[in-house]
Amino acid sequence: MTDRLPPAPAPSAILEATLYAEDLDLAEAFYGRLLGLDCIQRIGKRHVFYRVGPAVLLIFNPHQTVLPPNNPRLPVPAHGAHGHGHVCFTMDRDAIEKMQTRLSAANVTIDTKFDWPNGARSLYVRDPAGNSVEFSEDWLWGDPG
Repeated sequence: MTDRLPPAPAPSAILEATLYAEDLDLAEAFYGRLLGLDCIQRIGKRHVFYRVGPAVLLIFNPHQTVLPPNNPRLPVPAHGAHGHGHVCFTMDRDAIEKMQTRLSAANVTIDTKFDWPNGARSLYVRDPAGNSVEFSEDWLWGDPG
């Protein structure tokens, strides 16, 4: 079926990624205050958005975003997912060590920390909603060429 389609233009980057959390106050405490991400928008109990370099991390309350927004000028479709997600933030090795120290001081359980076969370091924790949050060196997936 796909052999009859015209070639797909490859996207050049990810602009936004989404996680889901029922308690946005806890999400804000974790991503904003603990991780230090810059909050660019919060709409009540519906969502909170954070700037991460050139990208945006969207955190939606799954119970609120299954409904379309109540704004006819923004015809965004309903969003929704259930279960835990994953996000990976890039940091150099020294910053990963400092983040581990900060997270441990805040009593956040470290799921695991290890070096991949290519030598890149990763640190994994869970946010208050149970999402997997990874901090890794930016060359984890190798040189994109």
